[in-house]
Amino acid sequence: MDNRVAQALTKLFERHRIVFWYDTKEELRGDFEALRLPGIEKLEVKNNEYGLKYRILREEPEQKFLLYREGPQPDDLENWLLDVQLAEGEFRADQAALWLSELDLGFEFADVVQSHAEFFQAIKRKEALRKLLKPDDTAGLIRLKMLAVCAGSEPRMDTVVENLLQELADEREEKIRLIARCGLDAFLWQQMARFFGYESQEASIRDFVIELFKSCYAMGTDGKVRLTGDALVFLKRWKDSRQFESCFKQLSAECGDALSIEQDLDKRDFRELIELDYFRLIDQKIISDLVKAVAARTVSSGDVALWVRQRRQSHWYQEFRHLYEAVDFAAQFMNALGEAKLDMEGLADGVQRYSRFWYQLDQLYRKFTYHVRLSGQASLMGALTDQIENLYTNNYLLKINDRWQRFADEAVKWDAPPILLQRNFFERCVRPFLRKDNKVCVIISDAMRFEIGDELLGLIRKEDRYSAELEPALAMLPSYTQMGMAALLPNRELMIADNETGIVLVDGQSSQGTANRTKILKAATEGRGQAVTSEDLMTMNKEESRELLKANDVLYIYHNRIDHTGDKMHSEGQAFEAAEQTLEDLVRIVKKLTSANASNILMTADHGFLYQNRALEESDFAEVDATGDLVLYRDRRFVLGKGMDANPSLRTFEPSDLGLCGDIEVQIPKSINRLRLKGSGSRFVHGGASLQEIVIPVLRVNKKRQSDISTVEVDILRGANSVITSGQLAVALYQAQPVTDKVQSRMLRAGLYSQAGELISDSHDLTFDLTSENPRERELQVRFVLIRKADESNGQEVIFKLDEKLAGTSHYKEYKSLRYQMRRSFTSDFDF
Repeated sequence: MDNRVAQALTKLFERHRIVFWYDTKEELRGDFEALRLPGIEKLEVKNNEYGLKYRILREEPEQKFLLYREGPQPDDLENWLLDVQLAEGEFRADQAALWLSELDLGFEFADVVQSHAEFFQAIKRKEALRKLLKPDDTAGLIRLKMLAVCAGSEPRMDTVVENLLQELADEREEKIRLIARCGLDAFLWQQMARFFGYESQEASIRDFVIELFKSCYAMGTDGKVRLTGDALVFLKRWKDSRQFESCFKQLSAECGDALSIEQDLDKRDFRELIELDYFRLIDQKIISDLVKAVAARTVSSGDVALWVRQRRQSHWYQEFRHLYEAVDFAAQFMNALGEAKLDMEGLADGVQRYSRFWYQLDQLYRKFTYHVRLSGQASLMGALTDQIENLYTNNYLLKINDRWQRFADEAVKWDAPPILLQRNFFERCVRPFLRKDNKVCVIISDAMRFEIGDELLGLIRKEDRYSAELEPALAMLPSYTQMGMAALLPNRELMIADNETGIVLVDGQSSQGTANRTKILKAATEGRGQAVTSEDLMTMNKEESRELLKANDVLYIYHNRIDHTGDKMHSEGQAFEAAEQTLEDLVRIVKKLTSANASNILMTADHGFLYQNRALEESDFAEVDATGDLVLYRDRRFVLGKGMDANPSLRTFEPSDLGLCGDIEVQIPKSINRLRLKGSGSRFVHGGASLQEIVIPVLRVNKKRQSDISTVEVDILRGANSVITSGQLAVALYQAQPVTDKVQSRMLRAGLYSQAGELISDSHDLTFDLTSENPRERELQVRFVLIRKADESNGQEVIFKLDEKLAGTSHYKEYKSLRYQMRRSFTSDFDF
């Protein structure tokens, strides 16, 4: 006897007291007679219905009975036991019946099992289906779950399709062939038509995915659309799925090729593509056109910034991030240069104007150059890069420093009151803390010019509980490391050593190296001063760093990445990368110090620098060489010596002109010219008197006890109409205040939901980071496409929700919501 019959009957008797067994083919009497089921009495139905009925219902109402009838079930009108049968269970011993029994499914699903017999041949498939089944499943839902088992997915159409697309990308066919073998292919294409509007004489997953890309691209470009809005929602979800990212990219490329998207894009204006990201080619088209438009100055800086911001939502943004950023900074640079008035009335006026506005041109040039380098797209960016280089060198650097040079030439003394002079840094900035018995840490970053200090200011202010202020200082001449580092120490007299080392003496003592600098600091602070390198500080544990601060009233920390990189011929081209890394370094150093209980921090530099990314031309070098009775030290931007010969291309300073002792003269090439020097780089230089070299930042940083960071508020603007009548919904969102250092951006997920909490539209991840003071420029229009599920909410209220991610988790909480009334005509019938 097949043990499965006994198992199936045992299961049925767990739910029923009476089970009917019709031996339709009259071939199972032997099995019936051999069957032994404890506690169950076997009876045969054979023209004895009335007596059986009386016995099983009246005489033995607690006993379990198996009623066997040889032959088919009688017609209902002839079936005297029909009422009992309907109230109790029925057993069939054919294969389909056994499967139904194993799955605890009623005989109403016999057609489902018989139609897809191949599916049930495998125990693994049956077991997988059994785990998915629920008591209220319909035939359609059961078939969907069978489809999901075949596809290895969750029982939802979108995940079934995602898994079939993954198989297509992998050039495999096992899943789709299994679906066909199990007779589920007709159901699959029926559901594809129902969900996505996909119908084809030659239906296949490859044909579907081509139509999917074609229709969704057409929705954004006014083309012919064959699929529904649900298809667009599916594509967006699939595109943004981390699990299927590589699959999406591969099929997008294949479909883009099949649909000749490149040729279509050639005919389009990039502006109509800003919201589309189904093909990598779209980003290439937008960037290519943006580069040309910025170079031709046919687009405004504001528009470019807005377009680049919109593209940050693109699937391909990370790959093209540096190109987008470069184009944005190029447009900003051109705009800033166009607005700049490069006039000044003296040294102090020049420094003040530079520190208020002109420095931004150096900053924008640096950011542009940095992103172009990291993009690796020199050819694409070639023409725009040449244009920016020409503008930066000829219309800005040369122009501003030629004008500045006139005042430098006229200066009897290198000073520019009320601008802080570098050699007064200790007395003006450090000493006031000591007078109040407060400790202070000084971070000196070699070659951190003013514009880098300004970016650092913004980064520090963005940190919670940190405040910072920035002012410019005038660096000493010549603007090289030994001079700047010496001037920042406590000093009465500064003097360049009378030898070929270029070392600067502080009150007669060498200021070279941390050991000498510690001696100078200790002498000025009654032994409570010390110099350390940033590397040494960052390797200390919390206890060691706290002990270091406890033992000193003044701590000088020396950081050297920009100068270390730029001063070498083989690495000078990486100066701007070094600047980016320096910003990260310095924020970490500040946090390290505050965690060691430092509350007063000063940050400054020994000097700035000139940098032009393009190889220099002959005209960038001084026409003559510096000569004199004794030349002690030569550099690209200055010469030290005695009895130096006068030269119209060079400005000669006596030591007293520069506030120095001794008799070493200094010669500096005028404006931004370089001196020729074998074996050294020429693009990254310092030592001269250009604004970029001698305007240095002084940052004052404080740690507060209470949080001072807030996040922008976002409002949903209710329009005149709160009724949804079409398949789309446009919502206006308003960022209540501009993003600033202390008011940070907010990221929200937006979508339309049913009252049951089901998403009934596509979902948008939105970043509110607008900085404009103009309220109109902080409005965001977002369009949502409704899916078929939305029809189930017809005549009901639906909820537009903004959700915010809980920090450090994958969960969301509701931020704000707005209710709408749904009034749409039904567009489809439902199977499940």
